[in-house]
Amino acid sequence: MVSEGTQAHRAGNLKQSNKKFNSGRHHSKRSISISTKGKVNIKSILRKQKGELSKEQKRHQANQIRKNKRDEVLNQKRSIGGLDTLPFLVCVLPLHQNINPEIVTKLLTECDEDAEIHKSNSGVVHITLPRFKQRFAFIIPSLDNNLAILDTLKVCDSVLFIISTNAELEFGPNLIDDWGKNLLISSFSQGLPTPTVVVTDLNTLSVKKQNDQKQNINKMISKWLPDEKVITLDKSTDGLNVLRKIGNQKKRKINCDRRPHIYAESYEYIKDTEGVEGTLKVTGYLRGTALSVNDLVYIPGLGNFQMSQIDAPHDPFAPQKKSKSANSMEQEDTTVVRVLERADVSKQESLQSENVPDPLDAEQTWPTEDEIRLAQMEDKSIKVKKVPKGWSDYQAAWIPDTDAQDISDDDEDVDEEEEDDAMEAMSDEESEDGEEQDLESVVTQSEIAVNDLQYDQQLDLMTEQADLKKLKAAKLDKMFPDEIDTPQDVPARVRFQKYRGLESYRTSPWDPKENLPADYARIFQFQNFDHTKKRVLNGSKLKEGAMPGWFVTVHVKGVSQLLWRAFETTSAPVILIGMFPHEGKMSVVNVVLKHAGQYEQPIKSKERLIFQCGYRRFIVNPIFSQHTNGKKHKFERYFQVDSTIVATFYAPIQFPPAPVVCYKEHNGQLILVANGSLLSCNPDRIITKRIVLSGHPFKVHKRSAVVRFMFFNRDDIAYFKPCKLRTKHGRNGHIKEPLGTHGHMKCVFDGQLKSQDTVLLNLYKRIFPKWTYEECIVSCVDSNIDDDMEM
Repeated sequence: MVSEGTQAHRAGNLKQSNKKFNSGRHHSKRSISISTKGKVNIKSILRKQKGELSKEQKRHQANQIRKNKRDEVLNQKRSIGGLDTLPFLVCVLPLHQNINPEIVTKLLTECDEDAEIHKSNSGVVHITLPRFKQRFAFIIPSLDNNLAILDTLKVCDSVLFIISTNAELEFGPNLIDDWGKNLLISSFSQGLPTPTVVVTDLNTLSVKKQNDQKQNINKMISKWLPDEKVITLDKSTDGLNVLRKIGNQKKRKINCDRRPHIYAESYEYIKDTEGVEGTLKVTGYLRGTALSVNDLVYIPGLGNFQMSQIDAPHDPFAPQKKSKSANSMEQEDTTVVRVLERADVSKQESLQSENVPDPLDAEQTWPTEDEIRLAQMEDKSIKVKKVPKGWSDYQAAWIPDTDAQDISDDDEDVDEEEEDDAMEAMSDEESEDGEEQDLESVVTQSEIAVNDLQYDQQLDLMTEQADLKKLKAAKLDKMFPDEIDTPQDVPARVRFQKYRGLESYRTSPWDPKENLPADYARIFQFQNFDHTKKRVLNGSKLKEGAMPGWFVTVHVKGVSQLLWRAFETTSAPVILIGMFPHEGKMSVVNVVLKHAGQYEQPIKSKERLIFQCGYRRFIVNPIFSQHTNGKKHKFERYFQVDSTIVATFYAPIQFPPAPVVCYKEHNGQLILVANGSLLSCNPDRIITKRIVLSGHPFKVHKRSAVVRFMFFNRDDIAYFKPCKLRTKHGRNGHIKEPLGTHGHMKCVFDGQLKSQDTVLLNLYKRIFPKWTYEECIVSCVDSNIDDDMEM
């Protein structure tokens, strides 16, 4: 009890107020609105202003996206394979070169008595199965032309791989030979359609061995296709299982799905009256997207062309419909051809691939090509006179110009000559030591067997020596990247006058429009490549013209008769691929490459290579650079094994994504050397070539050192004095002053140097690719060239 004279304690403003215990009482919306008194949470206001969705709205949006994707997949299934839609286009491909794929197609055509069988002029076998309400079209490409097989795989929905148990007994110890392995690797590199694997001739084995053999084949196939199971195909009932799987399996998206393409069921060439060019009529099912007659088309092995018109003939492979009144078949007029669209000259895409520079654009005194060539020759040739020691400039002027030597100002050629001289010096030393001897002077007919002699006759000794020379140079470049020796007979300020030093390679500015070559006036460039790509791809979905699924005839005009006559001699199929706007224009293309699995030799920059970029195939001499972030990328002299680089070259524009496969021609055969994807079409990508001048400490002090052997005269030291120095052990510094007249210089560093350290000076210059683009036409699809690809 509180006494009468005292006062009770009252809590002040600083009293702690704890949270009340929540007894689980339910608050209605009315009570909540009364307690809040109309106040709105600031987070909800900000979310509404920013356009953010609530939790319920996000759930509804996810349901709508899921429903749209499901409808898209169902529409795609309804558009391919049904009786009134496109047939499944399947490529039948054995994994052993000696297997005959005709046996498989024969079993598939005989699996159902009610099936309708048709065969086109190009050899495509059409099978219509009323039982499954599906249609199939099987293609057997020429096994002697690997590039033709890859072109066929680009446009097919599925591929049917064949393995025969008799191949191991008749043709060799392996069910999949080297030809089949190389074909699998190439098809994986460019994008493999939906695969199905069947094994034949399994019934020739005993019952006990059949299960074991099938398990072994499954184990072998799982290394290449982990999710695929082998299906037995020995009788007609097995054929139904194969067709059922092809018709019901989930289809992979291939690169050509986003552009219109036609595999020719038949084709006809009509000569023009002039006798130089003609019109090629390509008939087949249109797949992918809509095709407009005003667009350009590309035919592998022939090139880019324009179209004159698109017709809609009668489909001879459509399923036969029975009339309701009788069992007789409806008689349709198959001679009527409906013209769908004719070309409009004002709207048609131009075949012009190069930009024509205007001599009067922004400059009235544009030099001619002869003047440019003469100026380049004058710039590249610098007269250097050998002057006796102690002579002045006045005395050196009396030496006639005929005694002067021409020194090329192009450092790349000089570097190659220096490397060649170094390799020749090494080979001379080895020959003096007796490590290498002339094989032709030692080997005789009596000392060697006949087989060895035949092997030596097939061996190209010059090629072997060139490969050895390249391997040594690549190894030297890997051990000492970009290091070169300063010439003693030419001033360094003259030899490296096109190079510059950078304070920081990452942050130092470099104008991408500075000192561009003349070839840049011939190319096209986008102001915003990503925006143009998005606009072009979205516009292709709304294009008017021939729609996918139609059986059409495309009139391709301007096909050379000589080119077509040479193309007919090959076994390549006629495939027509529609091109997006701007894809016929030349630009600078950058692709990301990685070495192929079994190719273990370095590739030199500017080496002649065959590229297959998306649907297009061409020959270029690319330059390599590092695949890094930033605005500047260092040039790589060699594409080393187990590395990823970016190849840059002049080529027609193409919108990514697009797979890239790289080949190298060797002794008339194509060797897969690298694969990758298209990075961009950006001429502003700065590729800098770096050279490293090295010097050695002569006298080391606490914060300074005397460095020699980097330069050999006083003027060169004064010229490169602003450049930054670094060492292999991580020290940074700069040149303070020259000492004497023989190239010694005093340098200041951020710490004391070690006696075994090496002082380095980095110099950079921007390089550009050479215009070496060559369209890969008839000669590159010749079966004699790409027969038996090797890894």
